[in-house]
Amino acid sequence: MGKSCISQVGRARLQSCRIPGNMIPALAAEVEHQGLKPASGSTSFGTAKSRALRPCVVLVAFLISLAILPACPRQPHVVVGCKNFTEQIILGELIAQQIENKTHLHVERRFYLGGTYIAHQSILAGRIDIYPEYTGTALTAVLKEPPGSDRKAVYGRVKSEYEQRFHLTLGPPLGFNDTFAIEIRGEDARRLHLQMLSQAAAYTPQWRAGFGYEFMERPDGYKGLVATYGLRFATPPRIMDLGLLTRTLNDHQVDVIAGNMTDGLIPALDLFVLEDDKHYFPPYEAVAVIREQTVAEHPEVTQALDDLAGNISDAEMRQLNYEVDGKKRDVKEVVREFLRSKGV
Repeated sequence: MGKSCISQVGRARLQSCRIPGNMIPALAAEVEHQGLKPASGSTSFGTAKSRALRPCVVLVAFLISLAILPACPRQPHVVVGCKNFTEQIILGELIAQQIENKTHLHVERRFYLGGTYIAHQSILAGRIDIYPEYTGTALTAVLKEPPGSDRKAVYGRVKSEYEQRFHLTLGPPLGFNDTFAIEIRGEDARRLHLQMLSQAAAYTPQWRAGFGYEFMERPDGYKGLVATYGLRFATPPRIMDLGLLTRTLNDHQVDVIAGNMTDGLIPALDLFVLEDDKHYFPPYEAVAVIREQTVAEHPEVTQALDDLAGNISDAEMRQLNYEVDGKKRDVKEVVREFLRSKGV
């Protein structure tokens, strides 16, 4: 019995670090078969055989108890998250693959987290360890501070405040600046000879606008934009998912949208970005936000992400977005090709 219970249960313990639930009845039957049930009316094992087998009973009881406990800790891993639009999915996958390529860590992906608020709350709660963010978004939407125009100053301010307030830190800028882009159809820009936002103010009373929910609410969004440029629209702006904006503009359902400068569909759909000639929007450099605890436990993550610093230009990010949005290619394949081409 001693040899039997150790060999059967021990193998299961080594394989899974706990007893599978379907083994418990078999173990109980084994105990009863070997005469380990207490004598009638007694709470203890009375026979010499029973007393001799008590060590095995204890072992069986202990192993059975493990069936309801969590399994042994998984291999060291980090969780990468991102928001719910194409560029964020690409950046999340880029971060994940870079860590997988440069470290021995397992990477869990938790993408499509929604907007900035949900992503930020997820990393504060420890549900994710890393996610891509933009410095201007962090400054205005998270820290609730007024926009700034200097890239280095904005990055330094966000990094310092994130470390002090949230125990989060920033990786180095990835290289591109994904500022907001106020877009119209190319045909309208050519017909009206428009280049700048200040010129468009004369036409917006006849235009329908489409914006994302976050743009309508954030301090560097809708309210400040219309106040800075004196914009009025024919109807209240339509609020829609970010992924629908460019298609809706192209289909003439709206006449102006707030998209992203690196949107791959801008050239593909013949859209035109109006110049922010009053410099309303702050810089939006892409960075990785990382939990300080993750950095302390896995410093190799920092080195892996440092290798990405400055490696993505505005044009390259726009092309990556187009490969996924325009050509409908698989994100993992697109990212894998990009990293290979960079040799990082």
